[in-house]
Amino acid sequence: MCGCLRVIVCLHVFVTVTALGVCPGVPVNSRVSTKIQQLLNTLKRPKRPPLSEFFLDDSEEIVEVPQPDPNTPKPEGRQIIPVKGEPLGVVSNWPPALQAALARWGATQAKSPALTALDITGKPLYTLTYGKLWSRSLKLAYTLLNKLGTKTEPVLQPGDRVALVYPNSDPGMFWVAFYGCLLAEVIPVPIEVPLSRQDAGSQQIGFLLGSCGVSLALTSEVCLKGLPKTQNGEIIQFKGWPRMKWVVTDTKYLTKPSKDWQPHIPTANTDTAYIEYKASKEGTVMGVAVSKISMLTHCQALTQACNYCEGETLVNVLDCKKDMGMWHGVLTSVMNRIHTITVPYSVMKACPMSWVQRVHIHKARVALVKCRDLHWAMMAHKEQKDINLSSIRMLIVADGANPWSVSSCDAFLNVFQSHGLKPEVICPCATSPEALTVAIRRPGARGAPLPARAILSMGGLSHGVIRVNTEDKNSALTVQDVGHIMPGALMCIVKPDGSPQLCKTDEIGEIVINSRAGGTMYYGLPGVTKNTFEVIPVNQAGAPVGEIPFTRTGLLGFVGPGSLVFVVGKIEGLLMVSGRRHNADDLVATALAVEPVKTVYRGRIAVFSVTVFYDERIVIVAEQRPDASEEDSFQWMSRVLQAIDSIHQVGLYCLALVPANTLPKTPLGGIHICETKQNFLEGNLHPCNILMCPHTCVTNLPKPRQKQPVDVGPASMLVGNLVAGKRIAQAIGRELGVVEDQDLIRKHQFLSEALQWRAQTDPDHILYVLLNSKGVAVCTATCAQLHKRAEKITATLMERGGLNTGDNVVLLYPPGIDLIAAFYGCLYAGVIPVTVRPPHPQNLAATLPTVRMIIDVSKAACILTTQPLMRILRSREAAASVNVKTWPTIIDTDDLPRKRPPHIYKPPTAEMLAYLDFSVSTTGMLTGVKMSHAAVSTLCRSIKLQCELYSSRQVAICLDPYCGLGFVLWCLSSVYSGHQSILIPPLELESSLPLWLSTLSQYKIRDTFCSYSVMELCTKGLGTQTEILKARGLNLSCVRSCVVIAEERPRLALTQSFSKLFKDLGLSPRAVSTAFGSRVNLAICLQGTAGPDPSTVYVDMKSLRHDRVRLVERGAPQSLPLTESGTILPGVRVIIVNPETRGPLGDSHLGEIWVNSPHNASGYYTIYGEESLQADHFNTRLSFGEPHTLWARTGYLGFIKRTELLDASGDRHDALFVVGSLDETLELRGLRYHPIDIETSVSRAHRSIAESAVFTWTNLLVVVAELSGSEQEALDLVPLVTNVVLEEHHLIVGVVVIVDPGVIPINSRGEKQRMHLRDSFLADQLDPIYVAYNM
Repeated sequence: MCGCLRVIVCLHVFVTVTALGVCPGVPVNSRVSTKIQQLLNTLKRPKRPPLSEFFLDDSEEIVEVPQPDPNTPKPEGRQIIPVKGEPLGVVSNWPPALQAALARWGATQAKSPALTALDITGKPLYTLTYGKLWSRSLKLAYTLLNKLGTKTEPVLQPGDRVALVYPNSDPGMFWVAFYGCLLAEVIPVPIEVPLSRQDAGSQQIGFLLGSCGVSLALTSEVCLKGLPKTQNGEIIQFKGWPRMKWVVTDTKYLTKPSKDWQPHIPTANTDTAYIEYKASKEGTVMGVAVSKISMLTHCQALTQACNYCEGETLVNVLDCKKDMGMWHGVLTSVMNRIHTITVPYSVMKACPMSWVQRVHIHKARVALVKCRDLHWAMMAHKEQKDINLSSIRMLIVADGANPWSVSSCDAFLNVFQSHGLKPEVICPCATSPEALTVAIRRPGARGAPLPARAILSMGGLSHGVIRVNTEDKNSALTVQDVGHIMPGALMCIVKPDGSPQLCKTDEIGEIVINSRAGGTMYYGLPGVTKNTFEVIPVNQAGAPVGEIPFTRTGLLGFVGPGSLVFVVGKIEGLLMVSGRRHNADDLVATALAVEPVKTVYRGRIAVFSVTVFYDERIVIVAEQRPDASEEDSFQWMSRVLQAIDSIHQVGLYCLALVPANTLPKTPLGGIHICETKQNFLEGNLHPCNILMCPHTCVTNLPKPRQKQPVDVGPASMLVGNLVAGKRIAQAIGRELGVVEDQDLIRKHQFLSEALQWRAQTDPDHILYVLLNSKGVAVCTATCAQLHKRAEKITATLMERGGLNTGDNVVLLYPPGIDLIAAFYGCLYAGVIPVTVRPPHPQNLAATLPTVRMIIDVSKAACILTTQPLMRILRSREAAASVNVKTWPTIIDTDDLPRKRPPHIYKPPTAEMLAYLDFSVSTTGMLTGVKMSHAAVSTLCRSIKLQCELYSSRQVAICLDPYCGLGFVLWCLSSVYSGHQSILIPPLELESSLPLWLSTLSQYKIRDTFCSYSVMELCTKGLGTQTEILKARGLNLSCVRSCVVIAEERPRLALTQSFSKLFKDLGLSPRAVSTAFGSRVNLAICLQGTAGPDPSTVYVDMKSLRHDRVRLVERGAPQSLPLTESGTILPGVRVIIVNPETRGPLGDSHLGEIWVNSPHNASGYYTIYGEESLQADHFNTRLSFGEPHTLWARTGYLGFIKRTELLDASGDRHDALFVVGSLDETLELRGLRYHPIDIETSVSRAHRSIAESAVFTWTNLLVVVAELSGSEQEALDLVPLVTNVVLEEHHLIVGVVVIVDPGVIPINSRGEKQRMHLRDSFLADQLDPIYVAYNM
């Protein structure tokens, strides 16, 4: 039945869609209902590409795949045969469980010392005897089982997991807690003491506790006091931790067990004994469970391998909570009644020789150390003369598998051989959290030759092959063996990735072990366990070799002559770059070899890789000494680059130096690699020096594109509007219609006549209302008032100006009604007005030269202005920037005599110039265009039709009135259409942010026009205050259309956030739209009242770079959302053209937008009359197709898509999408990039990037980013910016410039002036915080 239903439902949907798809549709004269709109939107979505196209990464198309090198070394040996350890001996008096051994010594050797702890100065603090250890552990076990809950409801049951939280400086408490747990049959989980809520890795420890189901923690009183608390004294909830109950285990809080109570000590079985934590490469902390039988067998194997004897003394410098420090110093030592002297890390810091002194004083037989302890003791040995190390029979080097251990062992022997240290006692070993001890070197016979070392070729190692290096000393790695594998174990070498295929004898692989003495699982994580603890090796054919399961050790190595084990690195330190393997430890060793003494603090260097653009990239971070000079640091960094390049043949991506002691630490003071990497990727590393080298190490970029000749020529023009199977990309606004009435023709042919006609027929109708920052109307103008004021200005011009008809007059006014009156005064006088933005009084040096330039270029005969501005023009401050003596006549229009001009000028033809429109483009070009009377009246008529403007309407305008569509709406439109304009100067918003929105609410405005800067101000400044505004009664439900006036690609993110933020105030999500104009035609698109809502499409960015338009689904990788720039205005025709061939393009191409319209500007106004330039832009013909039509070139790239929506005439609606200015595009690697796309990525890279801008310099991409955070974050931005541009745009950033907020110049329309920025950069005038030249 279910299947049948499913079919019916599918059919039903299909029928609805096809029915809707076929119907011709109804014309949309008014806005359609939201529901229908949504339905139509779903129908106009592009066909979904098949799923595989989305979710399979398209790296194949993008990445340049390096060709395999024929000289790459390949393994040639036979398949490896598993290596067997010596048999595990049978010992007659071996205890049945570890607890039984403790019980035995506690009873028979109670006075025998078990543990001596040292104080901070290295002097013995206390000694715990076997008797005390037994009795205290017994008390704890009894307390845990009987005193924590009630008899009926105990808190702990056998098998529960318990966290052990003890500092390293208190080993006695830890021992008691560990053995107490074993006796109580609960499972101890030793972890580090959390020092703060944000401790490095604290969250991951929380993951461990969660996966092990731990809810109880044992700790000491001192430790508990030191834990961070809340205000009311409770221990804080650590980040990511489950809720914990804390129990103090100091002796005074423990209860003596009753006479009849005895702990249950079963024979060791496969139940879990304890859980040891292990951090993976990604930073996840997992718990390795060790069973009771494994623990016992491991102790037995160590006893046999190290030949431990009862009553020996052992000095342990390692962490006794895990690894070797625990296996030897806590478990095997108790098994053999050894006296352990623990030297905590804190003592080592204060007195590096303390462990050597302890060996000397106690005549210790065994010492457990790491390379750093050898190194520190050697550095400090000068103070000690009388030290004797001849008692040592085994110096176990826990990290002897590290490549740099060889030199530490050699150097230590070199210094201490004269103090009795025998060469054969140095015993490196290899361990792993999963397999426990893997191999250990047994002490050699006295005087026997030391084992040989392997000198391997680094090149071979990077390909996973063993090749002895004989020639080049520099690129050789010397490795010492770690002895033979453990008794009772079986070992193989398998391939580290993919299926566990057995390696060949000359191949490096992962060591896998089968042994009863290893870990059994990752506790609580069965999935991950299977891949690690239950591996069955396979042969080359893929068939399993036997049925014995092996455990992966995470160690990379090989078996040498005589079955000696060699380890060359760890899986977690493996960096796979371009198919070659490098080891993090080897790179650290190389960096340390570059005399870091002057630069690197305490040799603290971290190496890791980050994945950027389909490959791993190597990053080295080191702590810089406080006294290191910048010169030293850079010298060291460049030498490290060279060393790693020549020794390892691999490029470094980033090398960063951070201040001393700022890298996250592991509990024992090492560098926490995962947290460091996380900080690097999140921009929290705060480097003080950084060097990025993407040019050398990014070798997989696609080849630069060779431009193909364009294939659309006259031959491919098919019948109808088809180009190569696609429609020609063109779109037409609706008809302008014919004006029937002769009277109306007369009235509207010239705007000056329209104003006179309105002053006669409707003198008291208010055309303009100007508001101040308080929202008060400071000035209004009725038709008659505006006409009379214009007449006064005309009279003054005729009297004082000495002007001829057609002279240019500059209008220099703040936004307001005076500007409008002066404009009509000029028309009445027959002179040509040129509106210019007044200079900023506080910033004359930057703004006055532009004013001067426009006045000079326009050859203005006179300047009309206000008294305050006239004073500024003649001031001493102005004289510092420009020559104030050569201004043309300046007339202030503040107090004009009441005079009427003898006559009002009427132009002989409508083709005469009405005004000049000057504007500075984003590329820094000053252009003035000529607007004829015919163009002005057609433009006003077109806007009137589109927006349905008439006398009873009110419109609010918050725009700058100096050029483009802003000027048209402010000064011309009301006079033509008769609607009332409420004028809000954008500057007033700086002192009163809600002014614009509260005006819309107060006047119940239906239509408003604003700029992006106004919208951004409101979004940033008022976004958090919507509740307050709502409480004040602000309501935007009246707004039907809010149009952003711009000459750029619509800023979708901004308009969407504006709509979302103010939705609560009643703003309709469909109200906000955009307009588009250019220099050659001030208004091409404008979302009016009729017509469908603007469409949004998602285009594939890779195709766009090739000038192709491919629609994809929302959320597809590399997709770019673009929204339509509003409906094309009546009378306007648009076509998409190839800017090089000038042929029309199909609608799947990106090309230049050309426009044909009666309101096109009639040309550039240029001083020297460069007619060629003018003809090229204004009167251009297509190279084929429609040779007679004259077009104007907008200089903007875009495309046209036919949507499923219907326009007012019932035809399918053609949407115009503007992508960006042709002048601003960056041609890089043969592809076309739009700065805004790269900038969007850059601004997303880090929370502290306020704004960014990009441009090219020579052929380098330069990114300028404004830093809004603290200056210590400046260098964090460099790698993040480089990463994001490489990842999303496949470009390498050449220079990253970090500057203060406000440095990137932005014009009044809110557009970035990238060319000005470029000029400042080249002239070194940016005053940057930091400049990074990526090498």
